[in-house]
Amino acid sequence: MAESVARAIETRVPLVVEAATGTGKTLAYLVPALLSGQRTLISTGTKALQDQLFERDLPAARDALALGGRIARLKGRSNYLCLYRMEQALDDGSLSAFVRRDVQRVRRWAGRTRDGDLAGVEGLNDDSPARVHVSSTADNCLGQRCPRYDDCWVMDARRKAQAADVVVVNHHLLFADLALKDTGFAELLPGADIVIVDEAHQIPDVAGQFFGYALSARQLRELVGDAQREAEEVGAGATDFIDALHALSDQVDQLYRELPRIGGRQAWDAVFDGVAAQTALRELDEALVAVQSQLRLVEEASDGLTTCAQRCDVLVTRLHAISGDQEPDHVRWAEVSRSNFALRCTPLVIADRFQASREREPAAWVFSSATLAVDGRFDHFKREIGADTAAEAAFDSPFDFAKQARLYLPAMPDPRSPDYRAAVADAAVELIEASAGGAFLLCTSHAAVREYGEWLAQRSNLTVLQQGQGPKNRLLEQFRDDGNAVLVGTQSFWEGVDVPGRALRLVMIDRLPFMSPSDPLLKARVEWLKSQGLEPFRDYQIPHAAMTLKQGAGRLIRGASDRGVLVIFDARIHRTGYGRSFLNSLPPFPVERERAPILAFLREVSA
Repeated sequence: MAESVARAIETRVPLVVEAATGTGKTLAYLVPALLSGQRTLISTGTKALQDQLFERDLPAARDALALGGRIARLKGRSNYLCLYRMEQALDDGSLSAFVRRDVQRVRRWAGRTRDGDLAGVEGLNDDSPARVHVSSTADNCLGQRCPRYDDCWVMDARRKAQAADVVVVNHHLLFADLALKDTGFAELLPGADIVIVDEAHQIPDVAGQFFGYALSARQLRELVGDAQREAEEVGAGATDFIDALHALSDQVDQLYRELPRIGGRQAWDAVFDGVAAQTALRELDEALVAVQSQLRLVEEASDGLTTCAQRCDVLVTRLHAISGDQEPDHVRWAEVSRSNFALRCTPLVIADRFQASREREPAAWVFSSATLAVDGRFDHFKREIGADTAAEAAFDSPFDFAKQARLYLPAMPDPRSPDYRAAVADAAVELIEASAGGAFLLCTSHAAVREYGEWLAQRSNLTVLQQGQGPKNRLLEQFRDDGNAVLVGTQSFWEGVDVPGRALRLVMIDRLPFMSPSDPLLKARVEWLKSQGLEPFRDYQIPHAAMTLKQGAGRLIRGASDRGVLVIFDARIHRTGYGRSFLNSLPPFPVERERAPILAFLREVSA
């Protein structure tokens, strides 16, 4: 793999490389990049891998090669302490006691941090609401007008990145930069001679977010709060201005009340099919434009109000782009959670724009992941990112699957049968008893997580952890520490989760992970593919699901001493013609259809 990456660096021909778990793919791309002496940008899919690269893998590789050079880690600005906003939060009497406690925790830490990364605040959870009060966003940052600009941790991190030979970022930051360059604004990241995209299977979804438009209730509420606070500080809070802000806040709440609480992605036409929702959207638009007009009257009163006016201009433009006439190659949709809504317009295809962005960068591009090929072919991934001429390489895992693992395909009812989940639960209980826990049950819906979680908790004496009961990292920590627990989760546990050793010895998958037929992005993409003369099920749905299944299967064997069983309950994998594509995409597990040998193997593994 290192030789393949070295050729890509030398020839500037893009490389798409799949390297299974255990191949040492991180070192395989780090070594040629470091030896080249060229400026390198590495993008990862998760903060965990970003931290691992910066804190462990890069220093180890440099030491082994006896090389110098500067390395830097750059995260999105919301990960860094903003001293100005923290000071505002400390003076904000409207904060709850819970939020104020976390803000005080950050203040105590602020005096001793060396990098301003909020990950270093002990006891501050990733989902703490205090984070938005002590960090900035691209929307609310005052930039050079900020009174604490000289002490800005974001600028400090960027300066270090500009001066570094190797910079580690994440995909969201990479595509935020590419999207800004696409609109002609200044780039965030240093120019690079080599760009390595790890966990590259995530690229199509992440790119779609940044090449489209989005507007959320949270952005609107933050604008109202910041504008009101800034106006009060400089005495610019005229009655008309404050009334306009209150009206916008009311309209955000009104639209939220009118949106369906189904969860997940919702088709635009379904969300706004009623007069009430349409009226609420129109009145939100009017209220936002009214705030825009009022901000223009007071924007020169302070740097903060100038920034609020600029933010409002952007939000008005986004709302009009989303709610106006739909572009033919885009799809509009909405997402509603317990306290927020987001309106989005997403491109159906990112290949052309991503290709154009890459061609503007005279760099060697390497795309690496454990899951890029489907049935041994890279066509699907290369088509999605616009890299049809990229070189290809694939490297199998060095693990001995014949000794370490089994793939169990039990006889089960059709997944559409009303008895299916009960049958899965019965089979799962027996398997969990044989393994004495140490199990993941990976589901394709939140409803299934809740149902299976309740059943297993009633029928097992083991610790049953369920997604949604707490932050993901905390659940994983409990799972590892217990050693015999059962964790039931959906999408966020299918990838980016590493539990090596005995703590995870049984991975069960309830269904083949096809996207929901009701998903608005899938519906729109199906129609678009048909218009291009392609067959959506064959050319998109099967490859997409096969790559996701591969990710889920990859949770099981993470090291040379790991042992365990992968169970796929969905009988379509061996009853249908397309099931062969799924099986051929998995590691070389010995396949077992009979129950007794699997139970015996699990008892042996758990002994």
